[in-house]
Amino acid sequence: MNRVAIYPGSFDPLTMGHVDIIKRAAPLFDKLYICISESTAKSYTFSLEERKQLIKECFPSDTIEVVVNKGLTAKVAKELGAQYILRGIRTYMDMEYEKSMDTMNSSLYPDLETIFLFASSHLSTISSSLVKEVAFLGGDISTFVPPNVLNLLLDKVKKNEIE
Repeated sequence: MNRVAIYPGSFDPLTMGHVDIIKRAAPLFDKLYICISESTAKSYTFSLEERKQLIKECFPSDTIEVVVNKGLTAKVAKELGAQYILRGIRTYMDMEYEKSMDTMNSSLYPDLETIFLFASSHLSTISSSLVKEVAFLGGDISTFVPPNVLNLLLDKVKKNEIE
C-alpha cells in the first residue's frame, strides 16, 4: 500500500515554515498532496491560481502534487486515497486547535491519521498573516518566504493589493 498524505492550508502566502514542513515530510510518504484551501468566508492576497503556481515552482517533484481543497479536508483525503493528514505545529495554541480538527476528521473518516510535525525552532514564529503585515508595513520579509513568493508579494504591496 502506498503511503499518501495531504497537507492542507491556505498558503496565503507560502512561507519558509510551510517549505520546511513539506521538505521534512515528503520523504516519509510515497505521495504528498499540498491541498490549498479555499473559503468564501476569507479574503486572500494571492489568487488560488497564484498560490498553486508559487507552490509548484517551489516543489517540482513527481511525489508532491498541488491540488485545490474546496470542501471538507477529510472528504478530500478520502477522494485522494490519503491515509494521513500532515499538520505543522508552531505553538501550544496550534496544538489545541489541531487536536479538535483531528477529532472531527477522525469521526468523518476513521481510517485517517493526523501526523504532526513541530516547526523548526527558527521558523516557529512565522505565520502567513504576520508575513503579510510586515510586508505591508515595509519590513524585510526575505528570510520568511521563498524568492518567488517574495517577488509577487512585494509587487502586490507596491500596487496596494495586499489583504
